[in-house]
Amino acid sequence: EAFAVVREAGRRVHGMRHFDMQMVGGMVLHAGKIAEMRTGEGKTLTATLPVYLNALTGKGVHVVTVNDYLARRDSEWMGQIYKFLGMSVGVIVPNIDDEMRRAAYACDITYGTNNEFGFDYLRDNMKVRVEDQVQRFLHYAIIDEVDSILIDEARTPLIISAPSAQSSEMYTKFAQVADSLIEAEDYTVDEKQRAISLTEAGITKAETALNISNIYSIEGMKYVHHLETAVKAKALFLREREYVVKDGEVIIVDEFTGRMQPGRRWSDGLHQAVEAKEGVKIEQESRTLASITFQNYFRFYEKLAGMTGTADTSKEEFYKVYGLVVTPIPTHNPINRKDHSDYIFQTEKGKWQALSKKVKELHAKGQPVLI
Repeated sequence: EAFAVVREAGRRVHGMRHFDMQMVGGMVLHAGKIAEMRTGEGKTLTATLPVYLNALTGKGVHVVTVNDYLARRDSEWMGQIYKFLGMSVGVIVPNIDDEMRRAAYACDITYGTNNEFGFDYLRDNMKVRVEDQVQRFLHYAIIDEVDSILIDEARTPLIISAPSAQSSEMYTKFAQVADSLIEAEDYTVDEKQRAISLTEAGITKAETALNISNIYSIEGMKYVHHLETAVKAKALFLREREYVVKDGEVIIVDEFTGRMQPGRRWSDGLHQAVEAKEGVKIEQESRTLASITFQNYFRFYEKLAGMTGTADTSKEEFYKVYGLVVTPIPTHNPINRKDHSDYIFQTEKGKWQALSKKVKELHAKGQPVLI
């Protein structure tokens, strides 16, 4: 009955009547599974069905999107259907105060990004009084682009930290030492593990520069972390890729969305090492007060569901880690697109060359390309 009501409301409010396959998608989401729906099949509209049905309990439903734009857009666009059906809709975006957050979480349906939900959970756990908390029961969540959030970003820790005292001269000194070291000769880089290893030659060079006889002695141990962090900042954290420098500040760039994240800082002295490398003002070092990964946060929900165009390739991982079953939903009309298997290149340069060549070919034919 609830699905029939939403289908009718969709027709009256937006002139969009859910297709049968969207109804099937809604059933899969309501069952706490992952609906694999191809791009353009209308995931946003499909989600309205289980969202409304589960919101009837009054415990609140969270719709998780990958960025603020989608959270705002969907809450306004689909919110018209919910409001027509007498439901309240809230949206959690960055830079709003606790009062607004509490009001948004108190709504029947709350839209927001995975980061906002995760950080609110951490902040709530640091509150002294229950009435100061903003979130309530973690009842049911539908995650859009579920593979991006629950697999690609699953082990990304969300961290809340507070400043701790540490001299900034140390960072400047180590940035200079790192600058004098040469890749392959003084240190090696493991791109896949995002790690660096100092070679014997590199260690000797650093000891000479720091005027220490043995950096691995008890007195020198505190320098090892600084040295490795400085080399990491030089070798793995590249300007205009992992971060940008704006108004004399190092601002992190989200590796998944490419958006700037002002106010966010890397932990363990890494941010300071990058600031020293760039020669901008070094802010105080911070220590971790609270931390959680998306993998652990989303497992707290009583019921979890997700939707994406590409889940089948990760179905084993979804089942093992989250107990989520992936169900592919057939398309509304027969599909004409051919999905070829992946091409794997030996080098990144080779990949970009092949891509630009392909784009040039298609462009000459007047065919549109989405990269």
